Amino acid sequence: MPLNRRKFLKKSAATGAGVAIAGAAAAPTAEAAEARKPGHPVKRYSLTVMGTTDLHGHVFNWDYFKDAEYADKAGNAMGLARISTLVEQVRKEKGRCNTLLLDAGDTIQGTPLTYYYAKVDPITAKGGPVHPMAQAMNAIGYDAAALGNHEFNYGIETLRKFEDQLDFPLLGANAVDAKTLKPAFPPYFMKTFHVPGAKPVKVAVLGLTNPGIAIWDKAYVQGKLAFPGLEEQAAKWVPKLRSMGADVVVVSAHSGTSGTSSYGDQVPYVEDAAANVAKQVPGIDAILVGHAHQEIPELKVVNEKTGKTVVLSEPLCFAERLTIFDIELVFSKGRWEVESVSASLRNSNTVADDPKITKLLTDEHRKVVAYVNQVVGRATETLTTVEARYKDAPIIDLITKVQEDVVKAALAGTAYASLPVIAQASPFSRTSEIPAGDVTIRDLSSLYVYDNTLVAKLLTGAQVRAYLEYSAGYYVQTAADATVDVEKLTNAGGRPDYNYDYVSGLSYDIDIAQPAGSRIKNLTFNGAALDDAQEFVFAVNNYRANGGGAFPHVATAKELWSESTEIRTRIAEWVTAKGVLDPKDFASVDWKLVREGKPVF
Repeated sequence: MPLNRRKFLKKSAATGAGVAIAGAAAAPTAEAAEARKPGHPVKRYSLTVMGTTDLHGHVFNWDYFKDAEYADKAGNAMGLARISTLVEQVRKEKGRCNTLLLDAGDTIQGTPLTYYYAKVDPITAKGGPVHPMAQAMNAIGYDAAALGNHEFNYGIETLRKFEDQLDFPLLGANAVDAKTLKPAFPPYFMKTFHVPGAKPVKVAVLGLTNPGIAIWDKAYVQGKLAFPGLEEQAAKWVPKLRSMGADVVVVSAHSGTSGTSSYGDQVPYVEDAAANVAKQVPGIDAILVGHAHQEIPELKVVNEKTGKTVVLSEPLCFAERLTIFDIELVFSKGRWEVESVSASLRNSNTVADDPKITKLLTDEHRKVVAYVNQVVGRATETLTTVEARYKDAPIIDLITKVQEDVVKAALAGTAYASLPVIAQASPFSRTSEIPAGDVTIRDLSSLYVYDNTLVAKLLTGAQVRAYLEYSAGYYVQTAADATVDVEKLTNAGGRPDYNYDYVSGLSYDIDIAQPAGSRIKNLTFNGAALDDAQEFVFAVNNYRANGGGAFPHVATAKELWSESTEIRTRIAEWVTAKGVLDPKDFASVDWKLVREGKPVF
């Protein structure tokens, strides 16, 4: 009799218990059939574990920001409709009953599709829709998924509703109740594979998520959930899974492999800890890696305690790749043992969309296309982010202007209303463009691709100076007489574009000939040298306000105000109210790159 998976999931989500599901009888592999013949006592079994990660709302090979089929220079294709085709290919090759399908998190944020069903036609409304990602993943037949940090971006209510709509568990062994420290989500999933003529194979999947959630979505989780380190929670749970009879232990981790963090010392845990887990925790056979948006076909890590090799793999984000773990087991001394693990990737650009997924979600897709193509204003000239990394671009000034105006209005009539308001913004994209003429929601969404919200913090002039110095570390030190190559000028130390900030309302130079930490020159406010004691209201996105990027002072600064409306929505409201998008209403040259006082450009 088939198990009522949804009923079981609801129960397990409430209690924090793991999810155990009995598998159907596995189709005999050639090895298993051979092993049953007289004179062939060795029994073998082949298991295939498939994995995706960082889907970020990509169902189809479609770019909502460009209103066109997705295309990049590498020829990639994306979307769960392609993944569905790849999954069916693997199931046909390996035997459906010999496979597992997992995901490593970041599912319900990242595209206008996910925004639409969180905010415009929310799944949390009474009688609301089933989330498109839930529909697609259910139809494809996922067995389990780890929680990603972006699962929390729309609040716990939206996450729990999404969880309720899934036919498989959302795993998070290190997502615990803040008071009881008991699991708030199922820590693990177990499935039994019945091998004809042999003892069943028990497979355990442990889900781990990112401790940075405590920082990045502090407004939603503080006092409710806590997120201990991956290493310590894996060390707690893996032995339990082995004691429960798991022959194979796979970890689905929303955490990269680098062993580094982007949040400084704000939490005592490592952000990208998957390789650490492999090294430090015995008993793991394979780890599906997520979060870092990297492509890692196969990474072998030796466990420091056992000397055994753990195989890691990270498929490229946005459903551009599918990881394949091929796990070979041999029956010895009354138990199954993992003999070998190998990993590889399959590319979504090699297949077409699965018509099943296309038929299922075409209506939802069309609704979102219509929504993002709504005209909200008219631009007097084309605005672009192409040079925004190294030149003060008007298109980024639009963001800071909107943030300043919203915060000024919010603080009107308060004790802080007389303080000057300054704002930060990052050049998130290198390709965003608001064309001259009609401006649509998708034009503005492409400018601000994250679902960040706005916070007002109180900073001093000295703290602002330190903030700018830290930001200026984004540039590669370049001697005064050296040729400037803009493709090699930024991202020093691997820092991403979203961790470089403009700050409006001030005037300053960034001397890239100087070492990081001593680059901010001629810093003025209202035409005079900045007073270190001057107080400012700093309009900042919630990611940065909560410590994202490890910028100094801002995370610990006094919070004056915050809201839950996305900055992208505020930009659309501002443009709609103006009707005309004219740079004279928001653009200003606040900063420039120099070398020994001479402008670089």
